Amino acid sequence: MKKIILLALAAACTVAAVKAQSKGDKKIAVTPFNNNWQFVKNADTSINDQLFSQAGASSWQQVSLPHTANIEPVIKIAQQWQGICFYRKFFTLDKKDAGKYIAIRIDAAMNLADVYLNGKHLQTHIGGYLPVYIDISNKALYGKENCLVIRLNNQDNLVIPPGKPIKDLDFNFYSGIYRNAWLIKKNKVYITDAVNAAQVNSGGVLLHYDNISSKSARLNIKVQVQNDHVTKQAVKLKATVYDASGKSVGLVNMPVAAIKPNSSNTFEQSITIAKPVLWSPAHPELYKVVVGVESNGILLDSVSIKTGIRDISFKTDGFYLNGSKYVLRGTNRHQEYPYIGYAMSDNAQYRDAYKIKQAGFDFVRCSHYPPSPAFLNACDELGIFVMDSTPGWQFFGDETFQKNSLQAITDMLHRDRNHPSIILWEASLNETEMKRDYMEKAHAIVHQELPYADTYTCGWMNAVYDVFIPARQHAKAPDYWKKFNQKPILIAEYGDWEYYAQNAGFNQTQYKDLTDEEKTSRQLRGDGEKRMLQQAVNFQESHNDNLNGNITGDANWLMFDYKRGYAPDIESSGIMDIFRLPKFAYYFYQSQRDAAESKPMLFIANYWNNTGTKSVKVYSNCDEVELFLNGKSIGKQKPDTGSMNNNLKHAPFTFNVAYQPGTLTAKGYIKDKRVAVTERKTPGKPSQIKLTVDYSGKALVAGKNDVVFVYASVTDENGTVIPVATNSLRLKVSGEGEVIGEREVKAEAGIAAFLIKAGVKPGKIHLSASGDGLNAGIQEVVIK
Repeated sequence: MKKIILLALAAACTVAAVKAQSKGDKKIAVTPFNNNWQFVKNADTSINDQLFSQAGASSWQQVSLPHTANIEPVIKIAQQWQGICFYRKFFTLDKKDAGKYIAIRIDAAMNLADVYLNGKHLQTHIGGYLPVYIDISNKALYGKENCLVIRLNNQDNLVIPPGKPIKDLDFNFYSGIYRNAWLIKKNKVYITDAVNAAQVNSGGVLLHYDNISSKSARLNIKVQVQNDHVTKQAVKLKATVYDASGKSVGLVNMPVAAIKPNSSNTFEQSITIAKPVLWSPAHPELYKVVVGVESNGILLDSVSIKTGIRDISFKTDGFYLNGSKYVLRGTNRHQEYPYIGYAMSDNAQYRDAYKIKQAGFDFVRCSHYPPSPAFLNACDELGIFVMDSTPGWQFFGDETFQKNSLQAITDMLHRDRNHPSIILWEASLNETEMKRDYMEKAHAIVHQELPYADTYTCGWMNAVYDVFIPARQHAKAPDYWKKFNQKPILIAEYGDWEYYAQNAGFNQTQYKDLTDEEKTSRQLRGDGEKRMLQQAVNFQESHNDNLNGNITGDANWLMFDYKRGYAPDIESSGIMDIFRLPKFAYYFYQSQRDAAESKPMLFIANYWNNTGTKSVKVYSNCDEVELFLNGKSIGKQKPDTGSMNNNLKHAPFTFNVAYQPGTLTAKGYIKDKRVAVTERKTPGKPSQIKLTVDYSGKALVAGKNDVVFVYASVTDENGTVIPVATNSLRLKVSGEGEVIGEREVKAEAGIAAFLIKAGVKPGKIHLSASGDGLNAGIQEVVIK
């Protein structure tokens, strides 16, 4: 009788909770948990009562997320900061939250995280690139203050991928809770989190399309629902698909099913979508899938996922998208920013993806670790294919390291599997002599988690994996990979090392008069026109040669300059510098996108300030280009068709013209119609500062730790940038923002770059740049 009464009471509580929701008591909430954190580093690393007390709070810094534990200099004067730091947050849950499912998800924290709540150790999380998921349902206080403490350690650790000590590593992994945190409040019947559920080919919501054509596509939905009640619960699932306009294009109601106490059920169903708009880089059409869990007509939980419908396949002769052969034109990207390391806002992640797209790429390799969810969302939205990568570079650790690495692959799959942009899973430790059994396990994990025809693993070793992804320098000139036909191949890195090592094997005799520094692709923006052109030529030459074989695509090394652990200098083979300013090579790649895909483009790759100039190169996607000097036509030309250009979509244009001060004007034509015009003027004397703000498709937003670059250009009186200017420029900021990092910066190639952060409130930031002998630059930034 007592048991029956208890069950009846539990059932009554469930009904009461459902009724409370129907009256407006919000039961489903995933809200940002980024504000009002406290932070301390280089302090007592022991766990003591003071960590969980407001007493002594003055010694803690008030911060919000994403956050880096240390502001790093751009030019490394010492090794990046490594050590132990603490983050804590005091928060109160309403008494009404008692009996709910409560969790906290931290999207990434570097590198070893120990989690404490109210003085008790809850868990240890290994790895700095994937989510930390903390269930506090039965551990939190309700109606009283809670204290969450995260103890972070980003010191070298041989069992945590990438494993290799920073002093020997070709990138830095920085510090802090550098991605978002979320507070999750749900009913006790809820859709699980895929990473936390840790179920093979299950957990959370899993979407997969098959039978794809222009006429229809089948969406297969798998949903795991957890019941934390002590009684059996009858639930019904509903899934709706909406197109980009918000119109419902598919609906399925799954039969009512009972879930046992403290247990879960997995529901599977399919929806046929008629006349789907297929996702592609040119048309990245996104649908929205909304899955709801109901009981007696009351919504208990709901998850919304953006998705894209595309048919892909990797074959020995190439990559196929939606039934047609498609050559992937890509790049590599490290996620770091100057000063703040990995602690980029979601908008900053989007701006990086935007720049990749604007550069002419439709594919990015996430070297060498899983990126931010915000970056993947941006790739979905902008139309950029992705190779998602597990942490690793030139290091193979012991059994514990391997176990942690395989877990990272699993978590990456659970987190990222629904993104239409992801076409390859790099379940391989980059440039690492892996044992075969590790590769077999990694490959198997991917195919067990995603047992579908369009799931592909990739690795840098030609064994086990579905797609071979060597770097160009892993073969020898002149053949490189042109004769490889054993399996699908994608050149995952090219254009840097073969030139740095002086073994490119092409026109090295032609470059005999160049110094070693001039031959390499590692060129800073300030290294001058000659070296900017050489970098672009190196990428052009390698990319053209890659296209001789049956490659599925290639990815240059790389998009953005970055800092390395093992060297004091910046790795400068990026086509944009670390501040996201373009080099000449950026425009070469931009010219490789057809005008119909984006727009006609022209770039004169010359500063037009050198008396020794005898020729001018123009990058363009036009059919013809006409060059004018001071209004007089030099001639109209077709693209160059030499052996190093014969495979390019759009070869450069070269004009023989001797330097004269004045104005170069280039006009581009497609089918004899003029479609683009650009100019390059001889710069005069330094006169003024011009300020520009790099929004890259996203406005600066308040309260999100959002950051943007501000560029201060030294110009003549007509606004022409002085490419040899190296003035020291100072930036003053007032209003709702601040400068992060250096406030006085020496111009490089005429431009000084600053990083500014929006404050917590919408408003305006007033910028003023000054330099000796120059008229000040004034700019206003609106924060939304």
